[in-house]
Amino acid sequence: MPPKKNPLKLNKLQLRTLALTQVLANEPSLAQKDDATGNVTIAELPHIHGNHVHIGGFTVSSRDASGFSNPAVWVALRRKGLVADDDGGYGVTLTADGVAYDTGLNEKFIEQSDH
Repeated sequence: MPPKKNPLKLNKLQLRTLALTQVLANEPSLAQKDDATGNVTIAELPHIHGNHVHIGGFTVSSRDASGFSNPAVWVALRRKGLVADDDGGYGVTLTADGVAYDTGLNEKFIEQSDH
């Protein structure tokens, strides 16, 4: 039997936020991986400006990135074990499970930036 899509039953906003955070986790200039745990720490989340936000080499609509500034999204992702407890800073640490979680969204709303 194939693995169940979205086994943790994340809602759409949680899925989008996790997918974008996974993209950030793959940016060597923004993220640091702990090889012992598989966790990836992103020092600072990008800020939305106008109708978009830059995530690595991509431009994402501000609507799709609205979860970055929504505390309830981070509480849910933390409760489900996808994000580790933070130190009160402006960054986030994805757990190994968070890095590996298949959101099914990685290519649906990301486009290459033109600036």
